[in-house]
Amino acid sequence: MAAPMELSCWGGDWGLPSLHPESLTVMAYAKFSGAPLIVNTINNSWRAPKGDLPVLVSEDIVISQPAKILNFLRKQKYNADYDLSAKQGADTLAYIALLEEKLLPALLHTFWIEAENYCSVTKPWFSSRIAFPLSLYLPGKMSREALNRILLTKGGPPLYSLSEVEAQIYRDAKECLNLLSKRLGTSQFFFGDTPTTLDAFVFGFLAPIYKVCFPRVQLQEHLKQLPNLCRFCDDILTCYFRLTVSGHSPAGQDTADANLQKLTQLVNKESNLIEKMDDNLRKSPQHPPRKLTTLKLAAGGEESSPMSRLSP
Repeated sequence: MAAPMELSCWGGDWGLPSLHPESLTVMAYAKFSGAPLIVNTINNSWRAPKGDLPVLVSEDIVISQPAKILNFLRKQKYNADYDLSAKQGADTLAYIALLEEKLLPALLHTFWIEAENYCSVTKPWFSSRIAFPLSLYLPGKMSREALNRILLTKGGPPLYSLSEVEAQIYRDAKECLNLLSKRLGTSQFFFGDTPTTLDAFVFGFLAPIYKVCFPRVQLQEHLKQLPNLCRFCDDILTCYFRLTVSGHSPAGQDTADANLQKLTQLVNKESNLIEKMDDNLRKSPQHPPRKLTTLKLAAGGEESSPMSRLSP
């Protein structure tokens, strides 16, 4: 009998099984390949996330990166790409690289950098699912990591200012969405009638953009002008996750919104206090300011594979 496999990942909302692109990708691939995962979501849980999510545990094996998780599932004979040709396999790698280069920066910006989105949706949502006192610190850390990743890939010449970087990443993202829409055409999935690894990655990237109710929605507005991509996300949600496709949580949305508003006010007050304490520490002679070591660490400390940098 095969050992049980447990997947720990971020929880969902707005009709999604998870708001986290990496978690969505692994969850979708498991559905496509028939892998019997036991999914444990961090959703109003006392457990703080330890390391990067999602994390797969099977007996004494712990795997924490989507690429490695998918490779492990394939070794267990859960292969969604079994019928693909060599050319289709190469196309899969090329399109995943395209997603990372063109769409990921705008996705990170929408969730973690755009001030109104971050303060009203992203920060309170993730804070509500992280144990205190990490809930006061971790969302800000994730936001800073997202900004570092954007600047590492998009912040060089000729784009020197943050406004120039922002404009470019959204142009690239819209171009990527157009290419994906053209490639999908009228097909149900990217390689015919059966979903594969590429469909899992595209779904993981697109579904949060499509479903989450942000106040600033320029990327979402462009996506909704491409009905085949919207239909693609809706079909996967209804066929494989049995979730609503309305774009909202199926029940209790008014209560959730009220709770989010209250939580936002509390988190903002406490975060301001934390930031003041950080400023005092940085000004202290025992803690002299550093010179942008965060960017250097991010550049040298992470793997270069497409799937190792999908999210903060």
